[in-house]
Amino acid sequence: MTATAAKILDASAARIELEVTIEAPPAKVWQAIIDEPDSWWVSGLRCVPGGSEVVLDARAGGHLVEHNDSGGSLLWFTVIAVEPQRSINMAGALAPPFGGPCHTFLLIELEERGGGTVVKMTNSLHGHVDEAMLPDIHGGWKHLLEDGLKRFVEGGTRA
Repeated sequence: MTATAAKILDASAARIELEVTIEAPPAKVWQAIIDEPDSWWVSGLRCVPGGSEVVLDARAGGHLVEHNDSGGSLLWFTVIAVEPQRSINMAGALAPPFGGPCHTFLLIELEERGGGTVVKMTNSLHGHVDEAMLPDIHGGWKHLLEDGLKRFVEGGTRA
């Protein structure tokens, strides 16, 4: 018989909040988030090798999925609530290879402000959350929203 290890992991919670202002009306930002995630999902944050595509089915029970033509795939989130043109709520899991196990909840809200749109992102995590992983998660969301979404919506430049 092969020896195995069993270990109790500490559980904790964390919340990451970001705001990014995009010089475009909320309808245009919403369309990019919902209909065109593959256009702004930066390559450095893709986890499925081999030319993956990111797709969002934006209705309760729908999914944010990354997949490739070889059959590889990753379920990023399951959609739990949508208020069209205003917010989308999703729930997911962070597996051990990515720092978990933990549950992750994502809320993206849009607010019209001064002719542009403020995108408010809240990522809440519960489970095996190590403080050392938070800067990477925060940096990833910042990179995705600023260098991906903002750049795509304002300039039409694909990530």
